[in-house]
Amino acid sequence: MTDMTAIVTGAGQGFGLALTAALAARGTTVFACARDGGRLRAATAGLPGVVALPGDVTDPRFRKELVSAAGRLDLLVHNAGELGPSPLPVLGRYPLDALRGVLETTVLAPLALTQLALPLLRASATGTVITLSSDAAVEAYPGWGGYGSAKAALDHLAAVLAVEEPALRVYAFDPGDMRTAMHQRAFPGEDISDRPEPESVTPALLRLLDRRPESGRYRAADLSDGAPTPGAGATAQPAGSTT
Repeated sequence: MTDMTAIVTGAGQGFGLALTAALAARGTTVFACARDGGRLRAATAGLPGVVALPGDVTDPRFRKELVSAAGRLDLLVHNAGELGPSPLPVLGRYPLDALRGVLETTVLAPLALTQLALPLLRASATGTVITLSSDAAVEAYPGWGGYGSAKAALDHLAAVLAVEEPALRVYAFDPGDMRTAMHQRAFPGEDISDRPEPESVTPALLRLLDRRPESGRYRAADLSDGAPTPGAGATAQPAGSTT
């Protein structure tokens, strides 16, 4: 899958940026978006075929501009998400306004953007939607109730969309722990240098795109080079992964 057009949200840093660079290296035209326009432009400068479009995916007008700018679309990657308060609060003291923000960015915005993009994705021979998952969506970790419940909802949206749009491929992709700014916010003051860089995880997602198995939930850990692609609905990995 090289001659294609993609939208990647949350592309200014972390896994979104690593994936944008990897797709660009394959000849993909990538419409990369992120809230911080300066950081997005600086990060993607020089990447061939990358169009930087600063904006907030929770903004309905920006979502329309993003889909309109793409014109055609083969791949939609919902990488943007919201961790919530840091340090992570337990549910008994979770600020409800903060949880609304987590759900708005992580669940509602991806659904709204998908709705707009569906006509373009249906017109593609390889129409694919990817949502970034986490094992916090399927495992109960103290403090991860807000983020985890949002990712669980996003997982289920992806699963239902796959049933409703059988001509598309819809993947919930769990990258595992990574050394990102969001992951550092989840563990303030802790050393997370033992986590892998996002660039080391992107090959797993590229293999998923190349192999195009049935729609479902897949873990990066199960997509190692040379390993058979696991069946849909693979179990989650241990440790609190964030994107």
